[in-house]
Amino acid sequence: MVEARAERRLAAVLATDLAGYSRLMGLDEEGTLAALKACRRELIDPKIAEHRGRIVKTTGDGALVEFASSVDAVRCAIDIQRAMPARNANIPPDKKIQFRIGINVGDIIVDGDDIFGDGVNIAARLESISQPGGVCVSDVVHQQVNGRVEAEFADLGEQNLKNIARPIRVYRIALDEATQKAAAPTSITAAPFALPDKPSIAVLPFNNMSGDPEQEYFADGMVEDIITALSRFNELFVIARNSSFVYKGKVVDIQQVARELGVRYVLEGSVRKAGNRVRITGQLIDAATRAHIWADRFDGSLEDVFELQDSVTESVVGALAPSIHKAELERARRKPPDNLDAYDYVLRALPHVFANTPAEARLAIPLVQEALRLDPDYAYAHALLSGTAAQIFRSATGQERAELHKTAEEHARRALALDGDDDKVLTYAGWSLIIVAQDIAGGRAALERATKLNPNLAVALAYHGLALALTGEPAAAIGDANKLLRLSPIDPSRFLAWQAIAIARIELHEFEEAALAAEKTIELNPRFPMGYAWALVAECGRGDKARAEVRLRQLGEILPGFSGASLPGLFSIFPPAFRARSLDLMCRQGLIANV
Repeated sequence: MVEARAERRLAAVLATDLAGYSRLMGLDEEGTLAALKACRRELIDPKIAEHRGRIVKTTGDGALVEFASSVDAVRCAIDIQRAMPARNANIPPDKKIQFRIGINVGDIIVDGDDIFGDGVNIAARLESISQPGGVCVSDVVHQQVNGRVEAEFADLGEQNLKNIARPIRVYRIALDEATQKAAAPTSITAAPFALPDKPSIAVLPFNNMSGDPEQEYFADGMVEDIITALSRFNELFVIARNSSFVYKGKVVDIQQVARELGVRYVLEGSVRKAGNRVRITGQLIDAATRAHIWADRFDGSLEDVFELQDSVTESVVGALAPSIHKAELERARRKPPDNLDAYDYVLRALPHVFANTPAEARLAIPLVQEALRLDPDYAYAHALLSGTAAQIFRSATGQERAELHKTAEEHARRALALDGDDDKVLTYAGWSLIIVAQDIAGGRAALERATKLNPNLAVALAYHGLALALTGEPAAAIGDANKLLRLSPIDPSRFLAWQAIAIARIELHEFEEAALAAEKTIELNPRFPMGYAWALVAECGRGDKARAEVRLRQLGEILPGFSGASLPGLFSIFPPAFRARSLDLMCRQGLIANV
């Protein structure tokens, strides 16, 4: 019996899959399957039939379709993607159904009902680099359909696709604005980054599966502790917490996230807290291939929550760098506070601390004080209380200023006495010693130790850079700031890095650049008073009194009652030499009297 030879033919191949399928199934298996089946039954299958396509096969989350015409394939893809926003209109963002589509034309092998070959493989790879709600096509498809379908094309250049020997020129179909906005809610414009020369990872916000919005803080705190633990390994490049949290509450595409943050690996997961029990699930994904490197589930009681976090951290690091010694894993372990309730209060306070404004600091203080009431030896809580007192201190007056001085210094020194080996304790306490206690040597030593213990901790880099700028090392300060901006490229708190650059440029008498950096600080955090202060000094330095007066008025809007007479007090928190130079610039422009 002679075996029939497989048929070869030229065809247009469309590959599609459901973006975020694993996450959606983790959220709601039955609901996701029902929604996917409805999409296929009511939209996808009818559109394929309308455009004379043949469904070769379907998988749990995708499909492979053959068309005789590339025009038919592209029109089918456009019709599907333009119809999806209406179907998703009343669906919560985290449950939206979004498809990625890739189309290629090439020689295929037909074996029974199945198809094989490079023509098929390229379509599948094009689908994998498409954004959710988007369509990517090969150059040959673009040549055949351009001008024959109602769509614009964006040239993405030559792309190296996995397991494809030659680079492929790729085009993205530019759907209409409304469709693009609805189809890609997580799109963030960011310059592409080269991958670091060591394993790089971003930890996305874990989904809160508790059914209680009030438990968001618990899930967020869990992720922050995992990021902190991972970032202590010099062998890893870890994206800072605030850049990862830009994606909170959004439907994301792992490859898009990896491109925007410049990492190879992405960790995602969920936290379910019910009563006294907690379950943490996590999966580590190689974004280049979408392969799952590791996945696991951890169950335990709340009393064991820190052990659970350690288990997650060890597993991730073990998957990324098997050669890391057990001793390195031990360094990732943090000593937890003795009282879990105190830990909860600290988690609730952290968003107010990160805001770095006097108003938010006042909201954080009672929460941290309650943590200390429950656990008087909680070093991190002491450091946070010191840091929040310092945030208010910089613009306070009279008796309140004296009380804040006492609070900030006492709790900074108490925190360091309790745990001088904790990077975050060293960071917040060290910064307070510099700007409140005027203990430059002690504060710098603490910050330098923090950056050595954990070179990936963004807040430590920020305050260390600020300390360098204020104490006569502007070039080194700019280096720290630039490292932070790379480590945390879309971090809402990156205004601290720009503040350090503004101060450093002032020290270097580069007032034009200082003004630009101060403007960036203001743009990123309009409620942060020191952004306006540095802009004021920069304008004085370049002799623009009118612009300096504008900045002074803006300071008065941020800090009611603030005037030129308040400037010496505001700058009194800084080291004497830098303070004197700044005040001298303001004196020369007549904003303040000689001091």
